[in-house]
Amino acid sequence: MAASIVPLLCISFLIYQCCAIQKVDDRFEDEFKYKRQAMVYRQIRARGIVNQAVLDAMLKVPRHLFVPAEYVTSAYEDSPLPIGEGQTISQPYIVAYMTEAAAISKNDKVLEIGTGSGYQAAILGELADEVYTIEIIPELAERARRTLAELGYENVHVKTGNGYEGWVEHAPYDGIVVTAAPDEVPKALINQLAMNGKMVIPVGAGDQEMKIITRTANGIIEKRTLPVIFVPMTGKKN
Repeated sequence: MAASIVPLLCISFLIYQCCAIQKVDDRFEDEFKYKRQAMVYRQIRARGIVNQAVLDAMLKVPRHLFVPAEYVTSAYEDSPLPIGEGQTISQPYIVAYMTEAAAISKNDKVLEIGTGSGYQAAILGELADEVYTIEIIPELAERARRTLAELGYENVHVKTGNGYEGWVEHAPYDGIVVTAAPDEVPKALINQLAMNGKMVIPVGAGDQEMKIITRTANGIIEKRTLPVIFVPMTGKKN
């Protein structure tokens, strides 16, 4: 993957903390908007993402509000970024790729495993009716919960828990997006996938690959796509 496509301007940011969100002076919003546009058109659409709803969501959601203050100026670069607790926010292209692969519609109910910063959940929240997202690290779950609430995502629900178990109370799900890599696909997640639903999940202990799993009347269809690098999925395996 290339380094940042958009050159960074040498700007001093005035950053304020409020409900875990970095409040940035309004005079920089045009700069962030420009960087989001460049991110979408040069990093995402140029690599083959064509779903307009996904592109619109990536244009809308303020990625810089989901990263720690020290990484605000790098928020729209073509790379993952640390978010604390040994976790990362995924590369923008990967977020868009997984979202498009999940084939989410506006009436869908979606499960995300690995809330992290909450950015992927916000993107899903722009597309789906309801999003249920699970984070095993309490500090990250609470931070994401506050960030999403501050931004008005009332249709995104955050739970602290073991992603291997899924969130059975709200199953079945039309789409499942997993943002950490288990050694193998958890059976509980397959069981919580609705008929004709899709799960997008990185799998592997060493070499990892993205898989798209579809539940059909004739059984499970598994498609292997691209090689990836994700943090390992933690928690108790079912």
